[in-house]
Amino acid sequence: MSILKKPVMLLKTDSRDREWVQTFGEIAPEIEMRIWPDVGDPKEINCALLWAPPAELFASLENLEVIFSIGAGVDSLLRCPGLPTGVPIVRMVEPQLTAGMVEYCLFNVLRFHRLIHHFERQQEAKHWEELTQRPAPDVTVGIMGLGKLGQALASQLKALQYRVIGYRRSALDIDGVEVFHGPEQLPLFLSQTQILVLLMPATPETKHMLNEKTLTELPIGAFVINAGRGDLIDEQALLHALDSDHLDGAALDVFATEPLPTNSPFWTHPKVLVTPHIGSITFPPTACRYIADAIRAHGDSGEWPNLVKTTEGY
Repeated sequence: MSILKKPVMLLKTDSRDREWVQTFGEIAPEIEMRIWPDVGDPKEINCALLWAPPAELFASLENLEVIFSIGAGVDSLLRCPGLPTGVPIVRMVEPQLTAGMVEYCLFNVLRFHRLIHHFERQQEAKHWEELTQRPAPDVTVGIMGLGKLGQALASQLKALQYRVIGYRRSALDIDGVEVFHGPEQLPLFLSQTQILVLLMPATPETKHMLNEKTLTELPIGAFVINAGRGDLIDEQALLHALDSDHLDGAALDVFATEPLPTNSPFWTHPKVLVTPHIGSITFPPTACRYIADAIRAHGDSGEWPNLVKTTEGY
């Protein structure tokens, strides 16, 4: 059954299946929903909305035409051994998902810039002391990863008068942002970054981009905010940089192992804020509208928006 005639969508999401079904029913009732593993006739399924699918999910979906990722990241899909080749994957790009990530990163930039992490510890010790603060234009925020999320964050940081620089794999012109690119420019980017925000995807090239060497290229007293993927950082090297006082703090929303093991030193580290991968949450109302619009637009143009480059990992 062609998606152009009748969309039949298989749902395997993040434990909110019933909410997704209800929302699709309100926004796009023309889409028939099936919840994994109750797929009915698998030959009727021509689209899927997925998060961390098991390999066997794809075994009988011979008429699958498109896969929608429930999140901005697609590594859980690309790692699936059963993922069919040649089926387009559409990344989730919708306003509330972007806004949530910007909010999370802005909060942590402000928290570190205004030394709130120090005042929190002073409160615990019942210690009253003013600390020297810098104005925003004197603070350089470096963003690693300048896709839609990174550019949206850069825009908000510039509005708050921070100096914003960025790093990505290839050159790109962004108004008001000095963009560094390629491995040869990474040390120069890091050496100027006082608050580093990681928004890069998980690929073989980005694994442990922050390691024992690159962490020392940050200025003494710098901060790290990881809202991208846990594999971007060598966690032992990060702990060493914090313990040696090279870094003054870290806000970590993603980790190499999730949920974060109870014996991880990050839980109790005085310089670390741990959050359980909540930097941004996909909201069914806006996400369902995005998917429905994408399906309708595909019927008109034959094109899918925000396609994942599977060979590049994002």
